[in-house]
Amino acid sequence: MKEFTYTITDPAGIHARPAGILVKKTQPYASEITLVKGDKQANGKSMLSVMGLGARNGDEITVQAEGADEADAIAELEAFFKENL
Repeated sequence: MKEFTYTITDPAGIHARPAGILVKKTQPYASEITLVKGDKQANGKSMLSVMGLGARNGDEITVQAEGADEADAIAELEAFFKENL
């Protein structure tokens, strides 16, 4: 399993537009993608699950990928978080 931790800097947190883009980025990967905020976990391939985290500005999110292409998935998602969230 590969993972990274990121603190949300977007003033609006993970709202609908970036959540939708995030979910689209996870779709091509065979790996399971999980977002963790505190004691909540979300399936990174599900828009409702990602929105259900309620991630706001300043929240720390851990993104985990487990599977055959986990290294590629984590690299792309980490770049996405830094550029958009």
